[in-house]
Amino acid sequence: MNCRPGCGACCIAPSISTLGKPAGEPCVHLTPDYRCTLFGSSRRPSCCAGLQPSAEMCGDSREYALAWLSHLEAATAAC
Repeated sequence: MNCRPGCGACCIAPSISTLGKPAGEPCVHLTPDYRCTLFGSSRRPSCCAGLQPSAEMCGDSREYALAWLSHLEAATAAC
């Protein structure tokens, strides 16, 4: 599965500790059209590079992906 154009849910919903990015806020490397400026770069955090789109995570809309990832972030934040 490929990333959905104009989504960016994985760059908004989860926290990215290596970048100091809190959950629910857009990453500073996310462009206005929801693309990652670090994609393909050695500076891209491994947690980002390891996250792969899937039907379960992405669903059929950006809103679904944001909700799914937000729920996962909340469920794992207590750990």
